[in-house]
Parts: sequence; C-alpha cells; structure tokens
Amino acid sequence: MKKISKLTLSAVLITTLILTGCAKKEKEATMAEKTPAAGAAATAAPKSDVTIKMFQFKVEIAEQLQLMVNEYEKETGVKIQIETVGGGADYGAALKAKFNSGDKPDIFNNGGFSDLALWQENLEDLSDQPWVKDLVKGTDEPMTSGGKLYGMPIGVEGYGYIYNKDLFAKAGITELPKTITQLDAAAQKLQAAGITPFENGYAEWWVLGNHFVNLPFALQADPNKFIEGLNAGTEKITGNAIFENWVKLFDLTVKYGNKNPLQTDYNTEVTDFANGKAGMMQQGNWTQVQITKTNPNVKIGFLPMPISDDPSNDKLPVGVPNNWVINKNSEVKTEAKAFLNWMVTSDIGKSYITKQFKFIPALTTIKASEEDLGALASDIIKYSAEGKVLTWNWFKFPGGEASSKKFGDAMQAYVGKQQSKDQMLETFQSTWDSLKK
Repeated sequence: MKKISKLTLSAVLITTLILTGCAKKEKEATMAEKTPAAGAAATAAPKSDVTIKMFQFKVEIAEQLQLMVNEYEKETGVKIQIETVGGGADYGAALKAKFNSGDKPDIFNNGGFSDLALWQENLEDLSDQPWVKDLVKGTDEPMTSGGKLYGMPIGVEGYGYIYNKDLFAKAGITELPKTITQLDAAAQKLQAAGITPFENGYAEWWVLGNHFVNLPFALQADPNKFIEGLNAGTEKITGNAIFENWVKLFDLTVKYGNKNPLQTDYNTEVTDFANGKAGMMQQGNWTQVQITKTNPNVKIGFLPMPISDDPSNDKLPVGVPNNWVINKNSEVKTEAKAFLNWMVTSDIGKSYITKQFKFIPALTTIKASEEDLGALASDIIKYSAEGKVLTWNWFKFPGGEASSKKFGDAMQAYVGKQQSKDQMLETFQSTWDSLKK
C-alpha cells in the first residue's frame, strides 16, 4: 500500500463527487453560496446552565463520544446526556418512540434522502452554520432539500471485505482477489489451510439489508436512474442480470462461511475476525476501533466485493453514513448548534473525530494522518483517490428502514433455505412496490 503521510482530504473530494452519483432533476443551490461568514449564524449567546439530550446510533464510538462530551462539559459548563441505540437495535423505531413519548432529543442522527423526507418537519435548518463552507464537496447532498441543509455529516465511511493479511499469507494467497473467480479460489486456499474464509454476521438485518444488498443497486449503469425506474415501474429487480450475479456472491460467502451465520451478531463477527478466527468479514472502517482494541497487532486491509469477473468490480462502496441533526423545536437548539460547531472546529473535537472515532473527516479543515485513522481508512482513501468507489443507496429506498429490514428478512430466509433465489428477489420487488410513493 502506498504510504499516506498526511491526508488533506483531496482524495475524499474525489470520493464524494463519485459516491453521490447524483443526477438531480433540479440542481440545489450550493451551501457555500448561502453560507455567511463564520460566526454570523449565532443569533443568541449559548447558555451554560442547560442540558442537551443527544440520541445517537454509533455504538462503536459510544465510549469515545462520552469522553469527548466530558471535555466539552468541563470547558463550557453545558451538560450533555447521551443515549446510544444501535448495533442490532432498531434506531429508527427507538427515535420515533422518543418523539411519541414527548422525550424528544435535541441532537440526533438522520441518514438523509428518504430519511430526511421522513423527519424534515422536525429538523432545524443549519445552512447558516459556520462549518458549512468547509464541507467536503458532495457530503451535503443527503441532507439538502430546497436549497437548505438540515444536517452535519459525521464523516465519510467505506466498506467491503476486510481481510487478515497474515492469514492470507499463511494460506499462500499472493494475489489479492478482485473478481469472483479469484475470491472463490482464495476462499478455497483459506479453507485448505484450516482457516474459515468468511465470518458472516448475518444475524444483523443491516449487514444484509443495507450494506450487502446495496451492491446490485450500486453496480447498475446509473443507480439513481435505476431507482427512479423502480419507483416509476419501468425497471424490475426480478430478472435483472446484476441482481442474478449478486446472488452468486451471496452463495459463495455462505458456502465458505462460519457455522450459524444467522446467529452471529455484529459484536461476535468483529471480535471473532479480530482474533483471527476467519480470513474475511463484510464490514467497514467503523470497525477499526473495536478491531484495534481487541487485537492491536492484527494486520488488515480492504478487498472489493466482486459479483462477476468484470475488472470494474474492483471498487469499494463509500458514502456518508449518517448526519447530526437538531430538533427545530428544541429549547436549547442554540446550545446544540454551539456544541456541533465546537466538535468540528476545536482542537479537542477534531482530535476525537480522527484519533478516537477513526472517522474520515467530512470537513476539509480537519486534517488526519494514517496513524490517526488506521489501515482501513487508508485503503478507502486509496480507492477513492483512484476513483474506484461505488455509491451508497439504501437511504434512497422507499419507506426508509422498512424496506431494508424486509430485504434483510428475505435474505436471512434465503440463508436459512426458507426462500429460493427467485422468491427472495420477488420479495425485494414486492417490498419496493408496496412502499414506493
């Protein structure tokens, strides 16, 4: 791997131009043109004797986020209560329950696109915030509507097959697999060496219904046009050649995977992989913190998720995983804005984002080294710099998480041999048709 001594995010600029893939019917006004000078956003001075309620889903940074908040509390006197719901839990349902009960958070997460449309009436317009002018190009798109920006991207992430370099060497794999034939051959070598090729965390609906099913959408000639066609009834999932090929990759992971994948949750998947119990797992750079904590000496990197022998399969899906948003009816929204601004402008906040959270920053003003971010982020940036990225599309699915969960259910039924390939794809199609507007 080419050494990346200092990341100024020029690579991520390339990433986001491609990852958004965004052929819009009407071009939104850019936030930079609408953003006033830093500091002009504040209409009232933040108070110190208040409590901000934060409801967030990134379980992998829960401990580090609390430590960062502790620093902010010492510095400002503002109290921040964090509640984390994620991993295998249903964040969307939990958030709705919060609002329905009247216990509405001041800061929470939103994925953008269809999720933005679902929650927009509750969200504060952040277009005038001082950090907006520094966003990496394209990272504002998921949360932009009507020329207004409603969220701060938490960072840029990518995923694929994370592989253990030492286990690959032990199995005699000298060429990294870039096609499905090469991936099959690598799996055979791992198995012959007594190594489980894939650690599949298929107990998690989002591993399947968000990340894995994203592949056949992202590999369409024009993902946005394909999704528009599904909504218009001019395109079909059933009979689509790319979906047919994608099932072959699905079959390969099950064939060479761990026992009981439907009982393997996220934590087990990541822990087992980090401890060298499998050669590969489907996950993203968000696992870097847990992997390093579990086994600081493990050598890892990213592989693509090829569905055919087409060389263009050598790409990683890269996107904005989620966004910080503010409840527009919050009585402490001024203080909530001040906290978000501190997080991305203060030395302490920026240090936590890169060194503790291991996030690829979504702002050009936040610098990071390879040592800060880890090997996985380094590979994502390398792929991005080469223009080898795929789009994230599940936030564009109809019905928000409802469609992804039904996709995940169908995929779990397929793994459990309760549905055939054709039945699974038919379930995808009927799910889309029932939820589209």
